[in-house]
Amino acid sequence: MSYVRNIGLNENPLYFAYQRETIGSEQFQGTFHAHQGIEILIVHKGHGTLIVDQKSYEVTSGMLCVFQPYQLHHIQVDPETPFTRTVIQYEPSVYESYFAHWPRLLAFFKHIHTSKLHAPCLYGLNEADQFHSLFQSLETKQPSINKNDELEEYSLFLIAFFRSFMPLWEQHDGQIRSGPTRKTHQAERILSWLEEHYTEPLRLEQMSAELHLSPYHLSHLFTECTGTSISDYVTARRLQQAVKLLMSTDQTVARIGEAIGVTNCSYFCKMFKSHIGITPHQYRKQLQKQYEATLTQLP
Repeated sequence: MSYVRNIGLNENPLYFAYQRETIGSEQFQGTFHAHQGIEILIVHKGHGTLIVDQKSYEVTSGMLCVFQPYQLHHIQVDPETPFTRTVIQYEPSVYESYFAHWPRLLAFFKHIHTSKLHAPCLYGLNEADQFHSLFQSLETKQPSINKNDELEEYSLFLIAFFRSFMPLWEQHDGQIRSGPTRKTHQAERILSWLEEHYTEPLRLEQMSAELHLSPYHLSHLFTECTGTSISDYVTARRLQQAVKLLMSTDQTVARIGEAIGVTNCSYFCKMFKSHIGITPHQYRKQLQKQYEATLTQLP
């Protein structure tokens, strides 16, 4: 499975899924993963745990989550209850110029994808009033949108969405800063330790000694809390960092492999292709093509 999910935002400038529902054997159980653009998740029904930036948050009805570009996150939901959500994913650089006529709205739009957010979640959204007529309108219109009209239609949708979203974010900002809604997760100590050591060889004995847990209890606790293994998480974290370095630096592929703790360049390329689907060289070329395509689409 790909840990950095490419949804082709250069070809389809906005991904929108309205009130998608899973339950039971079809439950939403993703690995730790990231996206190339912004993801906004609105939960209509469901219960579970979200982990992002080594912190955990309760998943509940009426919440909104923001996942920034290449931000590793994981959701584990209760398989006995329906999980219904709306998802919006977009590449910020494609739409930034469309907000230029509204400076305050543009500042908020940029804040969401460039600033370090105090927390990724808002709680207590009103199902009847907030966003849903806007979502329903796009859901109805989307199948008939002409390819040539996509940017115009999606930019108008995002402007309307952010206009409704901004006062909610500002209203809850004090609550977010104090963090009263966040619940401590049992795996947070393990995640914090891994964040400090993921570029080193994974030594379960060293980790268990420093965290004062037996190796078995450590592995069992992490898997129970997150739905994934420690080694899979480390792989996801290394790949997330590799993508960031491919995107933001001109370091060689070998140097990037060393920076994430994989000193064998051939193994790094094999691991990257196994999970991402293409080699690091191909990924960097794809990023360059996406950047050039974005420039040609700007008004």
